[in-house]
Amino acid sequence: MSDIVGGPSWRELWANLAIFKDAIWVGGLAGALLGAIGVHVVLRRMVFASSAIAQAAALGVALSFWIPAIVDPSGHAAGHIAGPAAHVAPSLIFEPVLWAIAASMLATLVFVANPVHLHLTRESLLGFVFLVSGAGAVIVGSRITQEAHDLAAILFGSAVVVQPMDLILVATATVILLGGHAILWRALLFAGYDPMGARVQGMPVRALNVFLFLSVGLSVALCTRALGALPVFAFSVLPAMTALALTARIGLVFLLATLVGALSGVGGYVVSFKGDLPVGATQTATAAALLTAALVWRFARARYERRGRTG
Repeated sequence: MSDIVGGPSWRELWANLAIFKDAIWVGGLAGALLGAIGVHVVLRRMVFASSAIAQAAALGVALSFWIPAIVDPSGHAAGHIAGPAAHVAPSLIFEPVLWAIAASMLATLVFVANPVHLHLTRESLLGFVFLVSGAGAVIVGSRITQEAHDLAAILFGSAVVVQPMDLILVATATVILLGGHAILWRALLFAGYDPMGARVQGMPVRALNVFLFLSVGLSVALCTRALGALPVFAFSVLPAMTALALTARIGLVFLLATLVGALSGVGGYVVSFKGDLPVGATQTATAAALLTAALVWRFARARYERRGRTG
């Protein structure tokens, strides 16, 4: 039986595992994928980029709900069934994941383009993308009535949003993108730290950067559709920060960031079930808690080593 104070029991979670397993798998895979890619995001000081792309993906999802209601109101109403997991797109063209990917790819062009010709910095363009996407998502969301709960679930994360197709897409992206990053991680680091030296060595710096930016955009788009913008932003930043706080060995950083991201996704979901808490916020809090523990450990270790040198 459920405990009124402690929430559902572990036995209930195990008994209903068949219902929640897709959401748990997506949380773990998304955390692992974004955790690994997030190392490049943090090292290249592109933390704001993942948030801007996540906002753009959320705007794309909101537009996929709103535009069909304008184009074909009757067909849209007939295709809508109560509940975020039961929304039926009137056409493949209006599939939310496609709009999320398209919006994310457009936002990713900010990385590829050179803003110097506009007398602007890349950070200022990222701020523009973030603000326009965020404002657009809020405005479009205010025009949606039936799908308001759907959109809120996508923006902030909800287990019921995770559909079998979300699991397939996130799993496929994890295998392909993590595989690509595992092969190219040294080249991507070199191109990010010393692009001039990389060019002298004959490395395709621009192609490497395009691969990195597109992989960030694609992973953020797919994971935002499945989990929500809040945990996606957290997974793309916090696990990498945790790994960097624990070690300076860059190869180990990628491995730890992947594991911490997966643990945040799975552990956050389990904690949210046990405490009857919002999934996306709990996954974010779990990643933040792991980062806090890593920082405390690093601070304690630094003090211990400092005392050893002076003693």
